[in-house]
Amino acid sequence: MAELTDKRVAFLATNGFEDSELTGPWDAVTGGGASALMIAPEGSEITGKNGHVQTVDLSSADASADDFDALVLPGGVVNADHLRLDKPSIAFSRAFFEQHKPVGVICHGSWILIEADVVSGRTLTSYPSLATDLRNAGAAWVDEEVVVDQGLVSSRTPDDLPAFNSKVIEEIAEGRHSGQTA
Repeated sequence: MAELTDKRVAFLATNGFEDSELTGPWDAVTGGGASALMIAPEGSEITGKNGHVQTVDLSSADASADDFDALVLPGGVVNADHLRLDKPSIAFSRAFFEQHKPVGVICHGSWILIEADVVSGRTLTSYPSLATDLRNAGAAWVDEEVVVDQGLVSSRTPDDLPAFNSKVIEEIAEGRHSGQTA
């Protein structure tokens, strides 16, 4: 496993996230030595669709990509739908691409990247119902377990978490990617 000591990873979510898509990557990056912080639009804690409660460390309005080495966007329909309407969350997500930093996204989390206008010309996977949304935003959508495109790691569902976690850790360990652009 890659060494992530001294890396800070932001997780961006709100109520209704897919529990395992937050907890699995969280455990993977912290297990690799990184520190993880939960960013959300509001509140002191958020609750996943299956009941996992996560403490919020910073609001998306107060968070800066400058302070992190990578971003992870868990899925969940309700979570992603709410985040794609939150301007500070969209700006926060886009800033990682502007700074060429690794981003991991799974399931419906790609909606946030569509709103951030960072998927055009990229190859991604997602939950299958987002294929048309991603294509309409200029992305090439593929049905694969995990896809890595210049520091952007994407996966479809919780079933893909082992491959997703492995690639997210690898990309965070590598650091900035010049092709990771907005």
